Amino acid sequence: MNDINKEAGADPQPEGDAFEEELQEVEQETAEIEHSAEELNRLLAEARAKADEHFDKLARAHAEMENLKRRHAQELEKAHKYALEKFVKELLGVWDSLELGHAAAQDEQADVAKLREGTELTLKMLRDVMGKFGVEQIDPIGQPFDPEYHQAMATVPRDDVEPNTVVDVIQKGYSLNGRLVRPALVAVSKASDG
Repeated sequence: MNDINKEAGADPQPEGDAFEEELQEVEQETAEIEHSAEELNRLLAEARAKADEHFDKLARAHAEMENLKRRHAQELEKAHKYALEKFVKELLGVWDSLELGHAAAQDEQADVAKLREGTELTLKMLRDVMGKFGVEQIDPIGQPFDPEYHQAMATVPRDDVEPNTVVDVIQKGYSLNGRLVRPALVAVSKASDG
């Protein structure tokens, strides 16, 4: 090897020194690689820990969402099932009054005037309960015919009122919070032929 160095015009160095330098460079590179590997392992461990933490949070959030969905579905089911509870409680008084009136009417010596009075009071109770829950009666006698709320069942020739005026209510209609539940069945006036 010295011959090669001499031929190349390089300064001759003892082989031991070159080997030592090369060995030191290799050891330094190995130490750097080991340090880099340790750093990479540490970073990998941190990344895994963070990934595990995020996965755990995601799993908890998913479970929480499922619980919320289940709770919401149960509450919605209860709301549908018991939506009429308050209305029913209010109607129970009317029911009781009707049963009392019916029982009183069974007595052969029943006072008709008192039965009428009881019936009127029961009807008032029913109107009040229905009104409390937004149910309104449609009783359009004397009003112009309105196809949105009335259904004409007959026409009656009348000269004493304007044509298309409701002159008779065959069956009252009802609305719930302004929305038609049942139209009023009515007889409507028309001009007489002669």
